[in-house]
Amino acid sequence: MKKHNFSAGPSILPEFTKEKTAEAVMNFAGTGLSVMEVSHRSKEFVAVMEQARQLVKELLNVPEGYSVLFLQGGASLQFLMAPMNFLEKKAAYLNTGTWASKALKEAKTYVGEVLEVASSKDMNFNYIPKGYVVPDDVDYFHYTSNNTIFGTEIHEDPEVAVPMICDMSSDIFSRPVDVSKYDLIYAGAQKNLGPSGATLVIVKDAALGKVTRPIPTMLDYRIHIQNDSMFNTPGTVPVFGCLQTLLWLKELGGVEVIQKVNRQKADLLYAEIDRNKMFRSTVPDPADRSVMNVTFVMAPEFAEMEKAFGDFASSRGMVGLKGHRSVGGFRASIYNAMPLESVQALVDVMKEFEQQN
Repeated sequence: MKKHNFSAGPSILPEFTKEKTAEAVMNFAGTGLSVMEVSHRSKEFVAVMEQARQLVKELLNVPEGYSVLFLQGGASLQFLMAPMNFLEKKAAYLNTGTWASKALKEAKTYVGEVLEVASSKDMNFNYIPKGYVVPDDVDYFHYTSNNTIFGTEIHEDPEVAVPMICDMSSDIFSRPVDVSKYDLIYAGAQKNLGPSGATLVIVKDAALGKVTRPIPTMLDYRIHIQNDSMFNTPGTVPVFGCLQTLLWLKELGGVEVIQKVNRQKADLLYAEIDRNKMFRSTVPDPADRSVMNVTFVMAPEFAEMEKAFGDFASSRGMVGLKGHRSVGGFRASIYNAMPLESVQALVDVMKEFEQQN
C-alpha cells in the first residue's frame, strides 16, 4: 500500500532528494567515501555548501549585502541568537503560536525592552491578529510566518517601518519573499527544505555589529559568515540533502511555480473540510489558514468518531495525520514535496468515511 506522509516535521522530502542523498551516503561525488564520513573541508563538500548557498540566493532573489548560512540548532537556537545579535534597546514581537511564544520568551532573557504587539492566544491561536501597531523606535519586529501547530499563516510580507526578523521554518520556499525587508530570516530545514539537522539563515550584513553586548563566538553571525558556515563542523548529510531539494525546486521552476501548486493542494483540502459535515477547520477565517499545515477536527456532532476516522485514514495509507495535543483532531502537512495525488487521496478518504457513516 502506498503511504502518504502528512507528518509536520521531519516531513516528506522529494523523491529526488532521497535518491540523490542515498547515493551520496554510499559514494559521495565519486570519492569512494560516504557523505557521512568525508571531510567537511574537502573540495567536494565545500562545493556542496557553496552551491547550496548560491541556490538559496537565486531562488529567493536575495539582494546584494546578505549572507546565507547553514547552521545547526534549529529555529530554537535562532530564538536566542536573533536577539543576541540585534536587540539593543527595544524589540517588537507578534505572538501567533507556540514557536512565536518561545521566541518571545528567549528575547525577554536579554537586557532590553521586548514588546508583545499582539497575540491570538485568547482563541488558542486560531487567527492572525489584525490592526496591531509596531512602534517606529524598535530595533526590529519579529514574527513567525507559518504556525505549524495551529494551522495559521501570514501569506505576505508585513508592511512595517522597521527591519523585520522572521521564523520561516515551515513555509520557506513555498512563496516569493521580499528579502530586502528583513534583517534576518531563519528556518529549520526539516519541514520544507531537507533532512533535520540543518538551519538556514539569511542575514543582512550591514545590520550586524550594532549591539554593545559581548556575543559568544559560536552565537555571532559574523563569525559564521567569515567561516563560510564552517566555524564548527556542519551537518554534511543534512546540507547535502538541502542542496538536492534546492536543485529539485529550481528544476520545477522555482518558488513562483511551487506557490501555485501549493495553493491548488490547499484549496482542494480546505474545500472538502468545508463541504464535509463530519469535519470542521480549526481556523475560521480562510484568509488566515495555512497553505502548509491544514488543521481540522471532527464536527461537534461527530466528535466521538475522531479515533474511528484516524484508524480509517491510517488503514488507507495516511501517515502523520494526528493533530498536536494543544489542538487535537488532525493536521495534514502539505509542504512543497507533497504531491497533489496524496492530497486527493486524503480527500477521497474523507469522502469515503462520510459515505460509510
